[in-house]
Amino acid sequence: MNTVLLINASPHGHVSHANQVALELVASLRRRYPQLELVERDLGKYPLPPLDRDYAHALATPTPFESPVFELSEALIGELERSDILLIATPMHNFTLPAALKLWVDYVLRIHRTFRSGPEGKTGLLKDRPVYVLVGSGGFHQGESARQPDFLTPYLRQVLSTLGLFNPHFTYLQGLVFGDAAVRLALEDTRARLSQEPLFKDLLGA
Repeated sequence: MNTVLLINASPHGHVSHANQVALELVASLRRRYPQLELVERDLGKYPLPPLDRDYAHALATPTPFESPVFELSEALIGELERSDILLIATPMHNFTLPAALKLWVDYVLRIHRTFRSGPEGKTGLLKDRPVYVLVGSGGFHQGESARQPDFLTPYLRQVLSTLGLFNPHFTYLQGLVFGDAAVRLALEDTRARLSQEPLFKDLLGA
């Protein structure tokens, strides 16, 4: 394993709880892979520009991949292609993923480049790799305490499979607005769950 790509979609940046756990996962991996490279894409600190008319036109017409209109898209796809594992740290906003992460999706999920479309539907063109998604939320959308729907998980699962990434692991940090004790409980539960994954079996000792 050589490279980890970490997509942080939180407006809280590096202090987001999900991002902090993601960095702990990287530290755990480095215990076995000391030369592991971390590529971080902080979508809150460095937001992506909205898709414009030129980009939309290029998608709908025969446009070379090396065209300047695809420069940012190619850079983001390149980061994904070079990664051996993808980590996504994201909040849940209004039942689904934040706009910053949706924009990243719109840049990397590109017809003829990362997926093709045919009579059977869309087929991913990327090589499969491990994907771990850490979802932070103030309330509860999983388990017995859930009081709101979750559109993030099925949507992101569909996006990833369309890219060719078929087995994402979702972990949820919930109830983060209910005080320090609730945050500690959520972090402890998350670490315990992730330490059961073969990739992160030494997480609790990292």
